[in-house]
Amino acid sequence: MNPANWLVRTAQIAPEAPALMIDETPRGDYAAFARAAAGIGAALRARGVAPGERAALFMPNRVEFLEALYGIWFAGAVAAPINARLHPREAAWILEHCGARLVFAAPQTAAALREAIGPGGPEIVDVAEDAFAAMRKAPPLPAPAPMTAEDPAWLFYTSGTTGRPKGVVIHAGALMAMTLSYFADVDEVRPGDAALYAAPMSHGAGLYNFMHVIRGARHVVPPSGGFDADEILDLAPRLGDVHMFAAPTMVRRLVDRARARGLRGEGLRTVVYGGGPMYLADIEEAVAVMGPRFVQIYGQGECPMCITALSRRHVADRAHPRWRARLASVGRAQSATEIRIAGPDGAPLPPGRVGEIEVRGPAVMRGYWNAPEATARALRDGWLRTGDVGALDEEGFLTLHDRSKDVVISGGSNIYPREVEEVLLQHPAVHEAACVGRPHPEWGEELVAFVCPAPGAAPDPAELEALCLSRIARYKRPRAWFALPELPKNNYGKVLKTELRRMLAEGRARPLEAPQGDEA
Repeated sequence: MNPANWLVRTAQIAPEAPALMIDETPRGDYAAFARAAAGIGAALRARGVAPGERAALFMPNRVEFLEALYGIWFAGAVAAPINARLHPREAAWILEHCGARLVFAAPQTAAALREAIGPGGPEIVDVAEDAFAAMRKAPPLPAPAPMTAEDPAWLFYTSGTTGRPKGVVIHAGALMAMTLSYFADVDEVRPGDAALYAAPMSHGAGLYNFMHVIRGARHVVPPSGGFDADEILDLAPRLGDVHMFAAPTMVRRLVDRARARGLRGEGLRTVVYGGGPMYLADIEEAVAVMGPRFVQIYGQGECPMCITALSRRHVADRAHPRWRARLASVGRAQSATEIRIAGPDGAPLPPGRVGEIEVRGPAVMRGYWNAPEATARALRDGWLRTGDVGALDEEGFLTLHDRSKDVVISGGSNIYPREVEEVLLQHPAVHEAACVGRPHPEWGEELVAFVCPAPGAAPDPAELEALCLSRIARYKRPRAWFALPELPKNNYGKVLKTELRRMLAEGRARPLEAPQGDEA
């Protein structure tokens, strides 16, 4: 089904419900939202954008993003959202790769994108200019174009940390499976709730618009257009019943500010976190500071937001005898998804064994855009090979160990950096930590650690090594320690371990030294 039908349905039953907001200021109800999308769809058709063709979005978080997104679907086209923090040349490559006929941009992105594209590229429509206003007011299409479950709807470009990004083809049926699984496994949405878009709408935060459209909830863009912990803590009590999606690094910053200000996240009903590892120490502190507001999901672009979920109850539970193990997991399979752990030969492994995580179900992609070889590597007999390493327990809880490419093999033994990072983050002087492998002439690789100090603290390598020796096997401890003010991250908050390895190879890593005065 075309996702635009969900907007039409809500506009029919709750036309006057507030839909789009900036801060606390309404910018349109559901009737106006649907009318604008239908006009944009008609204007796209008039520009020759036919069903199945691609139209892109390259802008920071704005309410116009949602109007343009649903306008694309009204026309039956495929939406290709692009993270606004990418370089215009990177965005231009994506536009060329997917063959976009038109791209919606904003004042912050339009001019640089025009320069990067040059003559002969797709039409650029700045949503702050008259051309977009005219599209919104065009004679509307009477109904969204028909779409089947197998029709492409959203073209998601991966972060591309190891090369050119790949375009994941998310079909309409996958969006439906993800949306219904949210209601079943993640959270409820009620009329009057508010979706707060602090993470990029081009990715996970934007994918969570559907649930809120279906329920007739509010869609709020904060004044900054992005993530500002103090802004969120101030805005949430005024809005009430706020839902938001956040990367783990955002959760950490939100909790730090709430603790510093003596707040508990009033007004925030649900914070769904995902998109990277949430360390056990961080989520324990988050619940202690802000209460039972957190739900974890695990997904990939290839199975968007829809692999596992760790419920609010499980995140907050401290009574179960295995609550720490559950909290360290990413939860159980969502209702639309099957999970298995596979060995190197592709055969399923029993509970407790570590291997590659594979998933299948209606939310799994059908393939990458114009990349048959990459598709063949990712999909095997209907199962998506995630490239993540993990294990299932007897209750079906999935624990992530690492990306397969990040596993360090030292002297023939596998070392999972995340396990070591979890231990390092238990030290009060450590704010962030990341472990990678570097070449070793005898063992093949050895594990080294990058440590970011907590404010006002000075981590001592001897103390950190002693902590590791008290928690994990001796062979897993880091063999060298390096200091960084903060870890390098991509636009989605994921740690760039490729950059850490590059720093090592180029001799740019600074050793972590013992605090002065500790020699005695």
